[in-house]
Amino acid sequence: MPRRKRVVRRPDVPDAKYRSRNVARFISKLMLDGKRSLAERIIYDAFEAIEAKQKRSPLDVFEQALKNATPTIEVKPRRVGGSTYQVPVDVRRDRGSALAMRWLIRASRSRNGRSMSDKLASELMDAAAGQGATIKKREETHKMAESNRAFAHYRW
Repeated sequence: MPRRKRVVRRPDVPDAKYRSRNVARFISKLMLDGKRSLAERIIYDAFEAIEAKQKRSPLDVFEQALKNATPTIEVKPRRVGGSTYQVPVDVRRDRGSALAMRWLIRASRSRNGRSMSDKLASELMDAAAGQGATIKKREETHKMAESNRAFAHYRW
């Protein structure tokens, strides 16, 4: 993190099929060892499975899942006078969506059996419906922030 200048973020290039910046970011986060074409195939197969099961646009399901999984508040450790407090802070929109994507991918990978595209499709449908491991993680984060609300005055 530079001390002098602000970091200039390069604009995200939308993905080829759906023309969505969020899908492109999700592909980049899913990718392992630089295998972008494999990550794209996994996501596009998952989207086809969602369309077959839900009979609605997979992009809508993806956006809804992302919106449901995005946290609004989180805790950050703050050291004050020799003791560390978990201080609740608001989450910026880009960090919130990054966390949601990370949680969706982690929950998908930890699911049982089948191919990654099937696991991802199931997790996206669950998150869009407001259930599943990703939503549980968001609720856990919110609960932690709520219980540490007494330390909100240490916010910086």
